[in-house]
Amino acid sequence: MALEGKVIAITGGAQGIGLATARLIASRGASVSILDNNPTTLKAVEEEFVTNKWPIHTFTADIRQADKVDSWIENAVKKFGRLDGAVNAAGTVGKFHGQKQIALLDDEDWNLVMGVNVNGMMHSLRAQLRHIQSGGSIVNIASNLGSKGAPGCAPYATSKHAVIGLSMSAAHDYGSQGIRINVVSPGGTQGPLMRSVVGDNPPPPPSILGKYGQPEEVAFQIAWLLGPESTHSSGSIFRVDGGEFC
Repeated sequence: MALEGKVIAITGGAQGIGLATARLIASRGASVSILDNNPTTLKAVEEEFVTNKWPIHTFTADIRQADKVDSWIENAVKKFGRLDGAVNAAGTVGKFHGQKQIALLDDEDWNLVMGVNVNGMMHSLRAQLRHIQSGGSIVNIASNLGSKGAPGCAPYATSKHAVIGLSMSAAHDYGSQGIRINVVSPGGTQGPLMRSVVGDNPPPPPSILGKYGQPEEVAFQIAWLLGPESTHSSGSIFRVDGGEFC
C-alpha cells in the first residue's frame, strides 16, 4: 500500500474531513496520530482504530495552545519513531458565519476564528516541521473562501486566506529540504462544520455537479498528496469543490 509504514499527524482528526482522512490513510497502511479538542469523540475514534488494528496515537488539546501542540508532536514521534506527513484539518467558522457585516463584528468571535484557524495552524505546522522527515508531505486545509470573499464571512475568509499564505511561504522555506506543503480547498462539504452553519437543511449546492461534497471525497485528494504519486507537487492549491469555484 502507498502509505505503508508512514507516520501521519492529523489535527481535527475526530470528525469531518480529518476523520475521513485518518480512516483512509490508516486503511492504506499509515500509522496515525490525531489531535482533537473533543475527548469524547477522540476516544471513540481511538476505539475504532484499535478494533481495526490500525496503529493510533491520540492527544486531546486546543491548537491555540502552542505548548500542547508541541507536546502532541513530540509524543507522536516518541511513540512511532518518526513523522512523515501531516494534515492540518482543525478549524472553526465561528459563531456568526454568514451573519455579520464587518462593522458589526465583535472581537471575541474574530479572535476565536483567528486563534484556531491561523494561530492554531501556525502552531501545528511549526511543531510538525521541527520533526518531519525529508521527503515528507504536509497538507493544510483551507477553503474556497481562502481565495474570495462572501457576505458576512469576513473572519472565516480572512483566516483561510492566511492559511494559504502561510502554506505557500512554508513551501518556499522547506522545498530545499525535500518537504512538500500543499493546500486542499474544499467547497461546500457535508459534515459537522456545515451543519453548525445551516443545520440539516442546507440550501441548493452551488457546485456545477449539483451536489455537496462528502468528507471522504476530500480525503482521497489529501491521501494522494501524502503519497508517492504526488512527489512533484508543492506550493499548490487543490480544489475539491465539484466545480464550485470555476
